[in-house]
Amino acid sequence: MKAVIQRVRRAEVRVEGKPVGTIGMGIVLLLGIKAGDTEAEVEYLAEKTPALRIFNDSDGKMNLSLQDVGGEMLVISQFTLYGDCRKGRRPSYTDAAGPEVAETLYDKFIEILRFRGMKVQTGIFGASMDVELTNWGPVTLILDTSGAKGLN
Repeated sequence: MKAVIQRVRRAEVRVEGKPVGTIGMGIVLLLGIKAGDTEAEVEYLAEKTPALRIFNDSDGKMNLSLQDVGGEMLVISQFTLYGDCRKGRRPSYTDAAGPEVAETLYDKFIEILRFRGMKVQTGIFGASMDVELTNWGPVTLILDTSGAKGLN
């Protein structure tokens, strides 16, 4: 799995011009699911993401997590994170999980975050979405479960 995480002041996702998810201060997480990913990768990201220390403390240092600051998450599925652009000009998406598997793991990721008390908004899986955000910092990180300690 891959996650692109952006610290935001606010964010909104719209489908067909209508808001389906809106958050204040927190993170936008674009989630790509690879063929072969399992619930182990879901658990790893669901534990790691809210605990990342990417918010400033009173000294201006990034020492606080999303959990510490009571922030929100906007989680958007994005299979294009597994687009392979090494050959030609048209990306290949053969590494991305099929929609049936990807949607199940995406839903599980959100379920785990909510179970752990996170405030989570989402887009609509498989829909064409407009995502608007105010990146704060900017702070943008990429998490990739490939080769992650404790997995594989």
